[in-house]
Amino acid sequence: MNRFLMLISIAVYCNSCSNSNTRFSLEGNQVKLPAKALFINSSGESDRWEWDFGDGTRSTEKNPKHLYSKSGIYQVVLKSYNGKKVNQMQQKIEVLPPDGCYVLIETSMGSMIAKLYDQTPLHRDNFNKHAEQGYYNDLLFHRVINGFMIQGGDPQSRNSESGTMLGSGGPGFTIPAEFNRACIHKKGAIAAARTGDQVNPKKESSGSQFYIVQGSIQTDQALNQMEDRKGIKYSEEQRNAYKTLGGTPFLDMEYTVFGEIVEGLDVIDKIASVKTERGDRPSQNVTMKIRTLH
Repeated sequence: MNRFLMLISIAVYCNSCSNSNTRFSLEGNQVKLPAKALFINSSGESDRWEWDFGDGTRSTEKNPKHLYSKSGIYQVVLKSYNGKKVNQMQQKIEVLPPDGCYVLIETSMGSMIAKLYDQTPLHRDNFNKHAEQGYYNDLLFHRVINGFMIQGGDPQSRNSESGTMLGSGGPGFTIPAEFNRACIHKKGAIAAARTGDQVNPKKESSGSQFYIVQGSIQTDQALNQMEDRKGIKYSEEQRNAYKTLGGTPFLDMEYTVFGEIVEGLDVIDKIASVKTERGDRPSQNVTMKIRTLH
């Protein structure tokens, strides 16, 4: 999303061992997470470029975008190659921590940035703790239903054999429900999975399993019926979200929504469209890594 892309454009000059034909520019010398930095390469004639963003990652794109996962000071280095000639320049960039709690969800089909809600502090803190500890790394999106949602977070999915039924694993604890009418099941909503009402009348959440909503476009008539059935009232903003993005309003106040995808909604569609087998498990594993942005 454009609001999470920060164009950096301040004049930066080569150091004493660099050639003046190698330049890039930034707008200000700060990036605030979860913004991506867009580096503008204004070098002269070159065959190729190599960027070192100072955090262990590199790029060979001419004008790369980069997401830093941690705040701090980074030294960005650009090398330009023209035949056998190599020129270099470098510049420091300051990355500021975000306002709020954000995580990066990297999958084998693309990456998403998620914001975790302050209205659901128990779920927010639990998910954030799992992310910091690497709990989700290499787990699968083990249940995928096109037009509905994608689900993951079962620790038993790590290195599981093809055809294994998944969905019953967890960390050994549940989380009390944190229903909030401000947190709805619009497309991109992140909610906690749980067992059914018959064995879980308090609707307590799984300690690790979650799903991300895909859903479908809703009409005013459908939303009116949902309001009558659930005894709730959607705001105009919530209605617009359901009518433009889509979602699954029938799950509202049934499962705790504790965050939303703020960048990468298209990745949900990619994962949701994969071929599945028994138990709605993707035929080809869709893996995840989740880390905090701080």
